[in-house]
Amino acid sequence: MNRNCKGRQCRRTGTGLLAIVLAGWFGSLFSLPERTATKAPSATRTLSARAALTDSVDLQLPFAVDSLCRVSDPSRSLDGFLDGLDQLLAGKDTIVRIVHLGDSHVQAGFYSGQVMRLLHEAFGNAGRGWIAPLKLAGVNEPKDYRITSSTVEKWTAGRCVQKAPECPWGLGGMGLRPESETVDLSIGIHPLRGAGYAFDEVHFYRDARTRRLLPGAGDERWTEIVCGSDPRAPEVAVDTFRLATAVDSLHLYGIDPDEDLSGRASGCYYGFSLLNGRPGILYHAIGQNGAMFVHYAEAGYLRQLSLLEPSLLIVTLGTNEAYTARHFGEEAFVSQMDGFIRLVREYLPSTAILLTTPAESFRRTRNGFVRNENIAGAARAITSYAQAGGLACFDLYRATGGAGSCRKWKEGNMLGRDRVHFSAEGYYEQGKLLYKALVRLTVNRTHPATDDEH
Repeated sequence: MNRNCKGRQCRRTGTGLLAIVLAGWFGSLFSLPERTATKAPSATRTLSARAALTDSVDLQLPFAVDSLCRVSDPSRSLDGFLDGLDQLLAGKDTIVRIVHLGDSHVQAGFYSGQVMRLLHEAFGNAGRGWIAPLKLAGVNEPKDYRITSSTVEKWTAGRCVQKAPECPWGLGGMGLRPESETVDLSIGIHPLRGAGYAFDEVHFYRDARTRRLLPGAGDERWTEIVCGSDPRAPEVAVDTFRLATAVDSLHLYGIDPDEDLSGRASGCYYGFSLLNGRPGILYHAIGQNGAMFVHYAEAGYLRQLSLLEPSLLIVTLGTNEAYTARHFGEEAFVSQMDGFIRLVREYLPSTAILLTTPAESFRRTRNGFVRNENIAGAARAITSYAQAGGLACFDLYRATGGAGSCRKWKEGNMLGRDRVHFSAEGYYEQGKLLYKALVRLTVNRTHPATDDEH
């Protein structure tokens, strides 16, 4: 059998993906047409069977300011995104894609994961979305999945926050190059923490120069395999694997170098997107420890990010810019933010943008920890920039008490040891607030708030 992705060239309907279909690679496999979101009849959720949408959440944050837990969007920039949510509530067979881009607050997966799960409960679960081999790169990753390798002992990682990355980095802000002749990757969903995220479709993103990884030849679960690239970002290869039924694990093996003439050791693997074939929210959380606006402000990166086709881009940055012993320059910060937003508007013109402010935290000094007053400056700059530029904004800083609130986070045991990051419980509470603010936009479309409520 031919183990290379050779065959006729084709275009995937609706995605513009130039692909090479692996025909006849498995003796018992057959090729399926491009699918739209579907759901088994027994699991179909209709509007009549769905509980009424509410912004009520089990919040354990006594100092949260409910009246400020709202998304400011005077220019109605989120209307297109909200239309998609309305379609899901009406039982339409569609997927609404969200990318939550940020720093370590997002990378850990507690904050973004809480938002994702609550949105899935309210609007439907279209899949786990983006996952990346962060642990193989030597950094922390969310706890609801695991990516491992049984053959590669050493990996070289490149990250967007590094001045001179040792290998290319891609959609997840990171790239991973194997230092081995044989390569394999296994992904698995945690049976408890990842409950509900079994998948029947996998999109694998890699540097186009990197050796392909494919399911084992004896694995007959796979009904279609497509290897190719997209003209929006031809330097990235996107390999798609589909199954007839949902699974919670996948093992990929490297093609022999002499069989794969395009495979080179210089490229990197980026990550996966997991889908389940159902309508609902597909939430991609992408974060890198230490990230700032300038780290993502690259045309090449945003061209790659556009492959995820988000309806909404949530941006959670600003903590690292504000963590400085020197004077925090709001003007310089705004300039960096503006450079990033301009590129987003150029390469993701159909994507709505939601800026968020960081919650207040501490800063370490020689004499111990002090309240990081720069957070207030970053929050003020973000909200002012959003208002001036017609962007939506969620002011987490004010919604959680503003100046002095870091002490309340600490008193509630919701800060980490470094007092910059939050505990898992603290992040869960922040996720509830962001979810609450998003849902209020939808609820208020049909039941507008009164002047008193505003």
